[in-house]
Amino acid sequence: MTLSIGAMAPDFTLPTDGNGSVTLSALRGRNVVIYFYPKDDTSGCTAEACGFGESLPHFETVDATIIGISKDSVASHDKFKAKYKLPFILASDADSDVTEQFGAWVEKNMYGKKYMGIERCTFLIDKEGVVRQIWRKVKVPGHVEAVLKAVQSL
Repeated sequence: MTLSIGAMAPDFTLPTDGNGSVTLSALRGRNVVIYFYPKDDTSGCTAEACGFGESLPHFETVDATIIGISKDSVASHDKFKAKYKLPFILASDADSDVTEQFGAWVEKNMYGKKYMGIERCTFLIDKEGVVRQIWRKVKVPGHVEAVLKAVQSL
């Protein structure tokens, strides 16, 4: 499934770090940045997470909530969050249902071997639950700044 700009974001409830849970529809009235990433505590994913963490005060000034989603377990998220002092929600999509609904579960190719995995991508959802911007095949440098500018322009 491919989600497009202007569509309503699919609602979901996922377990989060700290034995919590997050439901997208419960965040109506706030802008939401959802970013999908392949794996906790790997170089690119750590750089992206730390970038969002460092910029969180700027996102908060425009009523934005940040949610990172991967297939990693809640226990893995707890360790990752503690190690880098990440100040936002990390959600676990162990069965890939939400990842598939957002079109982030894709065929990948590494050294000629094809496999399914999470594409690094980000979705900006406005206060009414509408997808306003999508970034696919994200490269980490400059990405957080681009997302922040998009949220500020809402």
